[in-house]
Parts: sequence; structure tokens; C-alpha cells
Amino acid sequence: MRHTISVLVENKFGVLARVASLFSAKGYNIDSLSVGETVDPDVSRMTIVVTGDDTVLEQIIKQLRRLIDVIKVSDLTQGHYLERELVLIKVNAEPATRSEILNIVNIFRGKIVDVSPKYYVVEITGDRGKVDAILKLLTPFGVKEIARTGKVAISRGIQS
Repeated sequence: MRHTISVLVENKFGVLARVASLFSAKGYNIDSLSVGETVDPDVSRMTIVVTGDDTVLEQIIKQLRRLIDVIKVSDLTQGHYLERELVLIKVNAEPATRSEILNIVNIFRGKIVDVSPKYYVVEITGDRGKVDAILKLLTPFGVKEIARTGKVAISRGIQS
């Protein structure tokens, strides 16, 4: 099962490396990792997606809580949360297919953020299902390059 873990950490040099080394030392794979400042510039939020059963998740959370620079660890999968991913897609855009690509992008509420004689660069934000769906539709046109951010997530409502 995929789990989304939110980790609040002190925004200091080396914290990301310590968290990543914890996962590699235990033999756990990180499916997705995003890090950014919070409202407090001294605190960063790490959104980590891992695959494993409840025992693996419990071990990961215990190990994370032992790290000195970790402030709070939450398994967002256990509650209600919002998640998004950003993807930039460079796709072939021949004159004959440009309008069809533009229609697909509009349906997915995306944006064309760059235009060249041969390519469009498309920006899409949404959950993994939305991103995977547009990639599936754009693949026949010739997807040349993809850059994905990984998942960012936050609990819904008044939860913290």
C-alpha cells in the first residue's frame, strides 16, 4: 500500500540527507519526495510517498521521529488530505496536431507554457490519476521529455 507521510523538519543544512539516508540504510524505497519551506522559514515540510505494509510504515515513522531535526511526523493516508503533483511535458506539436493537443490540455485545465516550431511544453497540476491520464493521451503525439515534482500534500480542514 502507498503511504503519504508529512514530516515537519528544521530548515537546516543536511536534514534532507539524513532523512534520505535513513530510508536507504533500512532498505526502504522512496516513491516520491518533495521538500519546501512552510509559513515559518525555519521549518520545512517534506512529503514522502512510500510503499509498504503497516509494519514497514510503523518502522519508518518511528525512525523519522528519532531524528533530532524532525519536529512532527504524520501519516496523511490515515486521514483526509489534499495532494497535488506538477508535471511539465514536452510533446511534439506538428501544425496538424496542435489544435488537438490544445483541446486535450484545456480539458485537463492545463497550460501551454512554451511554444516552439516543433514542440509544446504543457503544465499540468493535479493528483497522480490526472497526470497519468493526460500523459496517456499525449503519448501518441510523441512525448519527448517529462519533469515531475513528486507529490505535495497537506491535511484538510482544521487538522494539523
